[in-house]
Amino acid sequence: MDERLKSSAALDLGEWIAHRLVTVEACLERWVSVKAPASVGHGAPAELIAAMRYAVLDGGKRLRPLLVLAASEAARTEIRCELGRNVYSDGACPEAVLRAACAVELIHAYSLVHDDMPCMDNDILRRGKPTVHVKFGEAQALLAGDALQALAFELLTPDTGMPEAQQARLCRLLAQAAGSAGMAGGQAIDLASVGTILSESQLREMHRLKTGALLQASVMMGAAFGDLPLEALRALEQYGAAIGLAFQVVDDILDVTSDSVTLGKTAGKDADQDKPTYVSVLGLERSRAYAQELLEQALAALEESGLCETRALRGLANMVVDRSS
Repeated sequence: MDERLKSSAALDLGEWIAHRLVTVEACLERWVSVKAPASVGHGAPAELIAAMRYAVLDGGKRLRPLLVLAASEAARTEIRCELGRNVYSDGACPEAVLRAACAVELIHAYSLVHDDMPCMDNDILRRGKPTVHVKFGEAQALLAGDALQALAFELLTPDTGMPEAQQARLCRLLAQAAGSAGMAGGQAIDLASVGTILSESQLREMHRLKTGALLQASVMMGAAFGDLPLEALRALEQYGAAIGLAFQVVDDILDVTSDSVTLGKTAGKDADQDKPTYVSVLGLERSRAYAQELLEQALAALEESGLCETRALRGLANMVVDRSS
């Protein structure tokens, strides 16, 4: 790294996030729409579109798309660093990257719709408003989740603007993170674990799949927009794994230390449903210490990556652990 240029100026994370969220929200508004040129607009029932938009728009931290954008900027800036140019991205983002960012958010949104249904967690509050099945009914919620999942992969396979090999790589990363060896598998373990006692390693594996896999995939999908060496990709995998698990540890902490208004979802529901959590397994203070340990692992991985621009990724890692909702 000593012979290469590296950004040293402090990053205003709030400004960085605000700038990119404007673009992400505009893309979600455009693509989850009756008028969307690439999908659901062709004769789709208005009630279904309304439920899909309700599930996606007007709420959420957008952490997953932000991770895609941050990793993409790190990967694309790396090319300029290799050329000896320390020109940091101004936030302008190719449509292909935005498609990947929105695709991850659609998968996340679909998972929340299904997770909240009576057959799963039976929750009535999400992102500070009634859950989709409460607002639209169970059948419409199920279909909305299905449609959001399908739309995610449609966004990753446009007719133009993205090489087919890149489309396939992104689809594979997202499918693996969402499927039986990822989010869906973790949810199955979660449902089967109600009322049982899990060891710390069992709990870690459950959350690695249920929560961590999609967060890690967000990082790797962003990284796919560069031509990074294997060492950098492995370091980003480690970073994604650490913040993915840290997110869930903090979620478990907030479930017992915060309130429903702050969280935007029902507080204390894990304890009410007798679900194993990091707080129930490790205790509150050890859980807080573990979250900090995972943050240190994530930041160390970025340092080891050799990448010349990781400020946004570092900031997002700190945000994951320091958040209050």
